[in-house]
Order: sequence, then structure tokens, then C-alpha cells
Amino acid sequence: MSAPDWWIVAAYLVLTLSVGLWLSRRAKGGVVEFFVGGRALPWWLAGTSMAATTFSVDAPLYVSGLIARRGIAGNWEWWSFGVSHMLLIYLFARMWRRAEVVTDVELTELRYGGRPAAVLRASRAFLFAVPINCIAIGFVMLAMRKVVEALGLLPNLPEGIPGDERLWAVVFLSVFVLLYAGLAGLWGVVATDFFQFFLALVGALLVAGYALVDVGGVAELKRGLMEAGRSDVLEMVPAPGSESLPFGTFLAYLGIQWWAFRRSDGGGEFVQRLLACRTERDAEKAAWLFVWLHYVVRAWPWVIVGLVGVVVLPDLSDPDLAYPLLMLRYLPAGLLGLVVASLVAAFMSTVSTQINWGASYIVNDLYARFVDPSASQAKLVRLGRLASAMIVGLSAVAAFFADDLAALFRFMIAIGTGPGAVLILRWFWWRVNAWAELASMLAGFAIALLSYLPMFGELEFGTRLAVTAFGSALVWLPVMFLTRPEEDATLLSFYRRVRPGGPGWAEIRKRAAVGPALPLGVTLLRTTAATALLFGVMFALGGAILLETRVFVVSGAFALMGSVGLLALRRRFGAAAHG
Repeated sequence: MSAPDWWIVAAYLVLTLSVGLWLSRRAKGGVVEFFVGGRALPWWLAGTSMAATTFSVDAPLYVSGLIARRGIAGNWEWWSFGVSHMLLIYLFARMWRRAEVVTDVELTELRYGGRPAAVLRASRAFLFAVPINCIAIGFVMLAMRKVVEALGLLPNLPEGIPGDERLWAVVFLSVFVLLYAGLAGLWGVVATDFFQFFLALVGALLVAGYALVDVGGVAELKRGLMEAGRSDVLEMVPAPGSESLPFGTFLAYLGIQWWAFRRSDGGGEFVQRLLACRTERDAEKAAWLFVWLHYVVRAWPWVIVGLVGVVVLPDLSDPDLAYPLLMLRYLPAGLLGLVVASLVAAFMSTVSTQINWGASYIVNDLYARFVDPSASQAKLVRLGRLASAMIVGLSAVAAFFADDLAALFRFMIAIGTGPGAVLILRWFWWRVNAWAELASMLAGFAIALLSYLPMFGELEFGTRLAVTAFGSALVWLPVMFLTRPEEDATLLSFYRRVRPGGPGWAEIRKRAAVGPALPLGVTLLRTTAATALLFGVMFALGGAILLETRVFVVSGAFALMGSVGLLALRRRFGAAAHG
């Protein structure tokens, strides 16, 4: 990189740290201020922060590598979560905000009671804050390591300091993230997320634009794919016998993954943003903004770069490197620095969120709950900063145990599959108890790990998802019916605070003498119509960009049906359909 490029990156880092230092005074208010921003986030800031969290440095590398291996249809690995995210908007966002907990794990002792609830809370807090969270951050660090290596940004280590230059470069950035995330808490994270998201989006658009111009536009790009024998990568929805994505895996993504995964009702860092919103309505609007930014706004620049990579870099041994290599190939001085800064921003946004979220579990759900319930707020904030540093250290170690982004992404999905059905049902059926949730989590984790043993061979990923999801159900369902239901007092307390709809709480609702906040049937219809609108708009936009007329027309029809459905529900049910 040239001197102007380095100055741009340096200016971004200084700006980020300055924002963190400026907001550090807000973190002194205690745990609620440090981990959920004093429940004062506006919806537009919370929603953009949710999108920035998933817009990590690994995302463009992962998508470009995925397209080289499985085509556009391979993106159903993450597109399928659009269904659960639509449920988050219309079904769960308001209930999470009404719960008024500090973390999603804390909900377990609101929904369940006694020793089983305490065991479940401690187990979830440790499992998600330490091993799973550190692997997730390691996944992001692995992507940053690839960028550092591809761009030749290796630091010159002073003599006598051992280690890999790539590791030290990533560790430096991680410590920098730790500074502002540890000082300012959630407000520092979301404030920097806001401009990090738009910087990362501009960077992605620049890379896609320059790459597309170089190959001669979309028509020439498609011709190049045809000449290379890779027209199959343009498939957006695979057909049976597809050469891009196995049809069985596609069905597993669409029919199992979104409801079986451990984030079926929101997920830790997303829920953290919803809990930090000012009102229930703000929580719903934040989730809505996140979904549209995540699936519609930013997906297609990555897809374009991935397709160009297939044509321009057909023999690349590691397809994950296509994105940074195309940056080097096309971007002039100054713009290269801006896009490098955008990747650094994407890295920092995700890592800062994971650090703060993981620390919230360690402080709120382990230390303050089980070790020292009488600890002062100042002490808990200090412990949160120490926990943040520990998470960064463990994650740096995890980053060097894998080298394939796609494989690690699938592994994270596999070990998180199993408890999703219970996490949804606990909101709408009184009979679900703590033992059922604990059994689903442990069984899913164990089955997924066992499926990777050599004795089972190379399982197709769709098969692994099905085995894990339904295998865990064979464990948690008997456990639920063989153990006692929750006490009436616990169920009544939960219902009165959250007020879920549906027939699963009919008896409890009568005793509570309080109606549901939203009718479940109308909410599900609203979700269905909004899902058609989301995917319709997303694929219509893709069809327009890639000059696929049939895709544009069919997807546009779905979008139209979805929007008409939402308008009809609004007209028929009025405020009941919209809270």
C-alpha cells in the first residue's frame, strides 16, 4: 500500500478510538449501562449495529469462496436464516424487550425455576461465552489473518520476539478493539458500529464496481463464466441434480437449519441490541432494519466479486482469498486504503460485539449470579473489562486451529443445531421445562461432534443437520415428559411479564387474567407475508443486477404478493396486526 493508503487506515483507527474514549464515561453507570446501554438505544442505531455485527471481515471472503465452490445458491447457508430473522421481527423482538433481562441467558431463570434453571443458566453462559464465542471470534480472526497475508501487511517484528507475523498483526488489531470496547461498553460498540457499517458497505461497492468494469460488465461476466464452463454458479435456487449445491443440503437449509439452530429465537448479540432499545416498538423496528440491511442491501456486491473471482482467478488454491486479491488488482492508491480500512472496520465491529456480549455472560450470568451476588456495580464493570481481555486471548489461540472459512462456518452451525425447536416452543407452550432445554443443547452439541468422527465418514452437510436436529429431539422430548413441569408461580410470573400469544398458554392465561400482547395467528400471517416480501425483493434485485429477466419477474411477483398481504392484514386487523 502507498503512503495515502496508510494515512487513511490510521485516520480510521484514531477516529474509532476517539469515539470509544468519548463514550467511556457512559460505561460507569453499572452493568445495565455497560452491557445494554441503559436501555436507551434508538432503533436506527440498534438495527445498524446488528447489521454491522454480521458484516465482518470474514463475510466477503466467505461469500466469494462459497461462490467459487458452490455458486450463488451456496449462499442459502446463511440466506435460510432469513426465516428465523423475520420471526425475530414480528414474533420475538417485543417479547424480548418486555422481558427486561440483561442477557438472553438470564431469561432461563425467568421462564424456569429451581435448581434445573440455575444449572441451565450456568451451562449456557459458560458454553456460549467461552468455547463457542471464542471459536466465533477465532473465525473472524482467521479471515483477518488471510487479509493481512494477501495484502502483504505483515509487521516487521523486533528481534527476539517469537511468533507468526500474521498472528501479531491480528493480535494488535484485537487489542485495539479491546481498548474501546472495554472502556465504553455497549455504547462504544454500537456508536462505532454505525460508521463502520457504512464504511464497510462503501468498500464492498468499490471492489464490486471496479471488478465489474474490468471484466466488461455483467454480460461479459456471464459470457466468461460460460466459456469457463461455470455457468452453474449463477443458479440462485438449485434444482435436483444441481452441480452447484446438493439439493438435499438445500432442503436441509430451508427446512431444518433456521428452526433447529441455537439462535432460532434471536441469538445472543442480536437480543442484546433488542434489550438495549428504548421501547418494544423500537426493538421491532431495529430488527426490521437489520434484516433489510443484512439480506437486501449488502449481499449482492459480495456476489459480484465472487463471480468475477471465478472468471479472473480460476486456479486460486484458496478461493477465500479472491476478495483481497481483487482489491489489490483493481483499486488505485487512496481507494485501496479506504477499502482496507473498511475491512478493518468490519473486523472490529464484529469482534467488539462478541467481546462485550461474551463478557456480559461471564459477569451477569456466572459471577454476579453464582459467585458474588452482592458485588458492587463498579466491581462488575471492572470484571467485565477483565473478562473481555480473557476472551480476546483465547480467541487469538483459536484462530490458528483452522484454515477453511466455509468449513469452520459449517462446524459452528452443526454444533449449534438441536436446541432451536425448544427455544421457540418455550415462549408458546407452558409444558417446556428447563430439563428439556438443557437436554436439547447438550444432545445437539454431542451428536454434532460425534458426526465428525472418522467412523461416520464424510457426511453430507444436509444429512448432518438432519441427524443432529432430529437426534436431539429424540432426547429432549422424552426428558421433558419424564420430568416435572415448572411450578405454577414461575409460569404465571413469566406470562404476566412477557404475555405470549397462542393456545399453549390458555390455562395459565385464564389464571393470570391478562390477555396476550399480540394475537399469535395474525403475527404468523404477518411473518409469512413479510418473508415473501423479503426474499422477493432480494432475488428481484439480484435478477436485475445479473440481467436474469425470469428471476426478476418471478421474484418481483413474490414481493408484490408479500406487500399486498401485509397491507391486507393491516386493513383487516389494524393495530392488532402491528402492536
